[in-house]
This record gives sequence, C-alpha cells and structure tokens, in this order.
Amino acid sequence: MGENRHIGILGTIITIVILILLILLTNVDTSKMSYLKSLGDKISRPFQTGFTNLKNKVTGNDTFFSTMSELKEENKKLKKENQELSENLREYEVIKAENESLKEKMNLTEKYAAYDTISADVINKDISNYGSNLVLNVGTKDGIEEKMTVISDQGLVGYIVKANKETSTVKVITDPASSVSCNISTTNESVLCKGTLENNQTLRVTYIPMDADLIVGDSVETSGVGQIYAKGIHIGIIKEIITTTNSTDRYAIVETAVDFSKLSTVLVITNK
Repeated sequence: MGENRHIGILGTIITIVILILLILLTNVDTSKMSYLKSLGDKISRPFQTGFTNLKNKVTGNDTFFSTMSELKEENKKLKKENQELSENLREYEVIKAENESLKEKMNLTEKYAAYDTISADVINKDISNYGSNLVLNVGTKDGIEEKMTVISDQGLVGYIVKANKETSTVKVITDPASSVSCNISTTNESVLCKGTLENNQTLRVTYIPMDADLIVGDSVETSGVGQIYAKGIHIGIIKEIITTTNSTDRYAIVETAVDFSKLSTVLVITNK
C-alpha cells in the first residue's frame, strides 16, 4: 500500500514538472531563441569548415578544384596564343602573296627585257563571250597610252583601249571585236586571229592560204603587221582545223596561251 502511494506521488511530481516546462517554453521570447541559435551556428561553423576540409583532403576533392582552376587558366592562355598564331599566319599569307607578285613581275621584266615595259596588276575583269576587258592599276600618270600592247608571262593579252590618270582598260584578244595579224610557226604563213562568241579561251584563225599546210599543235605568234602589236609575241597553239566543202572557207581554232580567268599580273609595252 505504501509503495503504491510513493509511486503516485512521484507521478504527480513528474506531471507537475512537465506542465511547468510546457508553460515556460510557451512563453519564451522567439528573438532570444534566434539569438541563441545564431550564436550556436557561429561557434559550430569553424568546426564544420575544418571537418569539410579534412573530408576533401581525404577524398581528393581539394585536388579536383585546384586542377579545375589550373585548367581554366591554361585554356585562357592557349586561346591567347592561338589568336596570336592566327594573326601571324594571316600576315605571313599577305607577305607571301606580295612576294609572289613581285617575283612574277621581275620574271616578266627579265623575259621581255628587249621592251620598255611597265608592270601592272589586274584590278577588275569582265571576261565573257560578249566582251572581254581588264582594268589595270596604272594610268596616264605612269606613262600609259592608248594602243599600247599588254602581255603576260604566257603571251599576248591585248591592248590599251582607254587610259585614265589612275587606271587603264585593256581589250583582250579573245574579245569578239578583236583581231590580230599572226604567223604560223611551221609555215610562216600570215593569217588573222579573231575572238569568238563560243569560247573566251579560243581564237578563230581565218584567211588561211589554200596551199598552207597547217598542223594541230602549231604555234601562233604576232606578225608585227599593224600599228599595235610587235612581232613575235606568242598567242597560242592550233587546237583544231576545220575543213569545209569550200576549201577557201576552212579555219582553225587556236587555244590561247594566256588563261584569262587566272590572270593577275601583266606588262604594258611602252615602246612601239
């Protein structure tokens, strides 16, 4: 009986203590609780950081982040070096093109040393089956005049039809309105080469003497007849001979030595 009485008193005391704690917790100022929590965070943060660093070292994470930083820096450096190399390559290509142009002009001047010449660059082209003209970067200020002969390393290009102060226009030999008095190498026969509408890389040879024995592959050169072209300038080779029912109407096709589509440097012959 006494034991049951003691248990009852202890239960009552525990119940009273729980009720008091509930009342106290209910009336606690929340701002003070926040302060206590903040204070606890400040105290525990260094320990948390230390544990995190220790964990990273153990697992190797600190090395990973260090490597990533180094890789970013290395990538930035490589991008800069790549940009510098690209710029140097562009400069090299420009210098190379200029050197090749100068070399071509020097070779041309040496090849045609017998003539007084002015080197020029082709700055515009209008090459078609209906008209063929070039524009050069030299003009009257350089001594260029109309009817001067224009040549390239491969052979005859045409003649000056218009000269301004800074530029000049060339009518090329493949122009349908152009004609050149020529000689055939194997026969030394005089013929006439004219531009055609069919092809801007060929000429038609007409006025072929009936007894002239033409051969495919014969070389064709300027005859010197006329007031424009000097004698002996290479024009091209005979590609085909066409014989008609009337032998007086036969003609030949000459493939020009000059590839006008790729022409970039020429010489203008100033002495006549």
